[in-house]
Amino acid sequence: MSVIAVVDYDMGNLHSVCKGLENVGAVPKITDSPAIIEQADAVLLPGVGSFDPAMQNLRSRNLIEPIKKAIASGKPFLGICLGLQILFESSEEGVEPGLGVIAGKVRRFRSEPGLTIPHMGWNQLQFPQPDLPLWQNLPSDPWVYFVHSYYVDPVDLEVRSAMVSHGSQNVTAAIAKDNLMAVQFHPEKSSSTGLQMLSNFVSLVREKVPA
Repeated sequence: MSVIAVVDYDMGNLHSVCKGLENVGAVPKITDSPAIIEQADAVLLPGVGSFDPAMQNLRSRNLIEPIKKAIASGKPFLGICLGLQILFESSEEGVEPGLGVIAGKVRRFRSEPGLTIPHMGWNQLQFPQPDLPLWQNLPSDPWVYFVHSYYVDPVDLEVRSAMVSHGSQNVTAAIAKDNLMAVQFHPEKSSSTGLQMLSNFVSLVREKVPA
C-alpha cells in the first residue's frame, strides 16, 4: 500500500483530509518527522489559518527543508488551502518569507461593492490545464468548496491549473508544476468531486510506486 505523509504543523484539523484519503483507499500517515516525510511515497501539505504562524511552525519543527526536498525528489506532492499559499515567496497577510518553491505572492481580495470577504462557499472552477491528472473524470466547470481571504498570484502564469471568479476578480485556484500540485479549495469538503480529486492523486501515487 502506498503511504502518504500528511504534514502536521499545528495548522488545522487533519482528520477530514485523512478520512478523505482513506475513503479512496490510501494509507495516510500524520507526521512531523522529516524521516517519515522522506520515506513516504507521496506528501500532502494541508493547512488552515494564517501565513506567518504556518511558516513559524514549520521552522520550529525543522520541516522547511524536508518539504522542499520532498518536492525536489519528484514524488507526488499535494498542497491544500494554506498548504498552497506557503509554497509562494511571501504574503500580504504577514511578514514571514514563504517556502519560495513557486515564484509569486499571496494577495488579498480587493474590496468591491457587495463582495463578501472571505470568499466562502461553493464556486466553479475553470481549468487552464484541463489534462492535469488531478482533474481526470470530473464534470466540466466543477463546483468545489472555498474558505479564504487571500489568493496566490504566480509570476509564471503557466503554473495555473485552475481559476475561480469572485466578484470581478478571476484568480488562481490551483497550481501544478511537474510532481507539485496545490489547490486553494478543500477537496475533502467538496463532496464527490473532491473525493474524485483525492482518488486521482492516490492513483498518481500508485503509478509512481514500483510494484
